[in-house]
Amino acid sequence: MLAAVRVQQDRIRQAIQRDDRATAELIQGGEIHGAIVTEVLQSVAVRRSSTLRPVFNLSGTVIHTNLGRARLPREAVSAMELVALEANNLEFELDKGARGDRDSHLEAIVCELTGAQAATVVNNNAAAVLLVLSTFAKGKEVLISRGELVEIGGSFRIPDVMESAGCTLREVGTTNRTHLKDFSAAINSATALIMQVHTSNYEIRGFTQSVPAEELAALASEQGIPFVSDLGSGTLVDLRKFGLPYETTVQDELQAGAQLVTFSGDKLLGGPQAGLIVGDATLIEAVKRNPLKRALRIDKVTMAALAQVLTLYRDPASLKDRLPTLADLSRRAEDVETACQRLLPVLGSRLQGAATLEVLPCKSQIGSGALPTDLLDSFAIAIRPVAEQGQRDASLQALALALRKLPKPVIGRVHDGALYLDLRCLRDEAGFAAQLDELVL
Repeated sequence: MLAAVRVQQDRIRQAIQRDDRATAELIQGGEIHGAIVTEVLQSVAVRRSSTLRPVFNLSGTVIHTNLGRARLPREAVSAMELVALEANNLEFELDKGARGDRDSHLEAIVCELTGAQAATVVNNNAAAVLLVLSTFAKGKEVLISRGELVEIGGSFRIPDVMESAGCTLREVGTTNRTHLKDFSAAINSATALIMQVHTSNYEIRGFTQSVPAEELAALASEQGIPFVSDLGSGTLVDLRKFGLPYETTVQDELQAGAQLVTFSGDKLLGGPQAGLIVGDATLIEAVKRNPLKRALRIDKVTMAALAQVLTLYRDPASLKDRLPTLADLSRRAEDVETACQRLLPVLGSRLQGAATLEVLPCKSQIGSGALPTDLLDSFAIAIRPVAEQGQRDASLQALALALRKLPKPVIGRVHDGALYLDLRCLRDEAGFAAQLDELVL
């Protein structure tokens, strides 16, 4: 209930700041309190009836696949609500009074930000890859380096996607070393395209060699076949500007010569689940004509959210303050430590006698396959249950379960005999502390 009240208070503040007329009329008419109560009661009713619930992500993984990945900015949520409540021009051209293309609501801004000639959007990056392969390589071969045959979460494997798309995988090179000559030697009359895949969740080090995108693009151009880059967790900005490790941008790949680039909307981009395909206008048009496109397209709510997130990228200077994912990723370790010190006595008083607590340095993960070997300096409250030697693990698991049973479940991570609560992603300290009275050990 308290969390629902805070959400509505925040919504009203946002509405006042943007001079929302409807909110102003409620305030002037003295009806704002009744409206807030109604919204809170509806929110609580939905929360109690739904199995999909908000949680505190204190796991130390910022873009956590199992915990909903990217948190959306308020602007995106407002846009989703608007199109969900009203009829809209999803596939209707207002100027012509005729049916339109839903991609038109996103294509212009995607091209503006990436420099691509054209773009289209589907429901996730796996769908984007499937659609590209189905369009250009059905019944033909796709060349890919053996070291890029990745498997990501949920046993999603690039070879399986290729098989589903009806194309034949042609492995090139070896696991650790692939040269341009390997690709040249593999090209034949059945070759449909050359594909490069971002190696999510792992990195090969040591005696290694890979072919730069520029060289693969040049080879593909010589042979008259497309060069496709699957970035997976694509980003549109140089993350070094925010104190983060460098990650190849969508613009980098296009400038290197990739004719098509696929990437996710809900990872480093910080938006809703979506898969974006950008690049050559002729190739994008072919992708749009594929019958699978209709089955894989996004809905109006996702489109509205993605459009608002992309709009934020027009002002990179304010991006860190307005995009929750980037705010969490770039949060200073000392600020996280300060938050831990504030909450340590609050949590300690509730667990007094049952556990020992201390603030410890730790490493946060970016998550979702982005920058798999780069970790972020952070801090956590480490909780160790007081228990007999043979009961410590059971007590630890019981504590983790008790935190997950709170009204807004708290998700930490068990490490080195303790439950770590990494506060990098905690923004509602008051909401976290307020529900601790309901913790049952």
